[in-house]
Amino acid sequence: MESRVLMIAGEASGDLHGSGVVRVLKSLRPGIDVYGVGGLGMRCEGMDVVVDSAEMAFMGFVEVLKNLRTVRRVERKLEGLLESRRPDVVVCIDYPGFNLRFARAAARRGIPVLYYISPQVWAWHRSRVRGMRGTVRSMKVVFPFEVEIYRRAGIDVEFVGHPVVERIGATMPRDAFFSRNGLDGTKKILALLPGSRLQEIAKILPVMLEAARMLTRGGGVQAVLGVAPNLGMGAVQEYLKSAPEVMAVEQSTYDLMAHADAALVTSGTATLETGWFGTPMVVVYRTSPVTYLIGRMLVDVPYIGLVNIVAGSKVVPELIQGALTRENLLREVTPLLCDASAAAAMRQKLAVIKERLGAPGASARVAQAVLDLAEKP
Repeated sequence: MESRVLMIAGEASGDLHGSGVVRVLKSLRPGIDVYGVGGLGMRCEGMDVVVDSAEMAFMGFVEVLKNLRTVRRVERKLEGLLESRRPDVVVCIDYPGFNLRFARAAARRGIPVLYYISPQVWAWHRSRVRGMRGTVRSMKVVFPFEVEIYRRAGIDVEFVGHPVVERIGATMPRDAFFSRNGLDGTKKILALLPGSRLQEIAKILPVMLEAARMLTRGGGVQAVLGVAPNLGMGAVQEYLKSAPEVMAVEQSTYDLMAHADAALVTSGTATLETGWFGTPMVVVYRTSPVTYLIGRMLVDVPYIGLVNIVAGSKVVPELIQGALTRENLLREVTPLLCDASAAAAMRQKLAVIKERLGAPGASARVAQAVLDLAEKP
């Protein structure tokens, strides 16, 4: 009888990373039963999506409280599946608030838990690590500095590399990208990357557009908005009415990152991806005031942007919460567009990102570890 694997990816990035693992699992064991929480990517690779990750696509303390009923409903449904469709292994992907609780529910039933993409214990409380011992059977981390944190706590841990390395890269040269999207080859590109969640779009995109309108008035810059594939053009059309000079592109985010002269990027994996291309950027973020205040009390890192955390220093500027204004954006991004030496200096510092994200093959390494746990006698 083929193994059963319950996977939980509670948001778009988890679905993207999880889809690679599902793809490898299905190639190695075509009859394997993979089911759980995921999105279109995991569904297309053959996973039985019993809860769509779109239902779980909220973040922040206030947002979670508002959606607590949904969270509890999904928890009950999945805990029921632990009994009625008992998996041989549970795979938790990121999404720690939900996944750490569910991991305990699985462990209580004697089901091994593999955690892929570590909860950011280095940013929150490291005390969380002690709570994972005895719950998480195997931790697969995507940043090399995370290994020692778990090793000290006696948790089986492996650095598998970052899954973004498996798919990242431009699909067309600069000239082809400009031609396909009707861009002016004599002008520089400012990329706008406002995030993959509707709440991020609402709080961050308007101020990005204000800055972009100012920069494009001089005639030497064109602004291009990269639309997250999980959202689609409908999520940004209303905002673009106030900035008709800004072009939006779909299914071309990596090409935009690669060919942009500078970028405004919402904090998250997109900062790592932009950094991998060596594109100068400003990292931005804004959330609800309550979520921000609680986060400030709990977070214990000097930076919010993953690109700075992975680099180990403040390689790119960060504009967070009240600091995210049109004037501050203009102050930080204008030198990256107009001063060749400033842009070159940042590109040089960003070179470390590609090195620290590791070699391709994270999905295959994780999939093999899943099978090792599921098929262990």
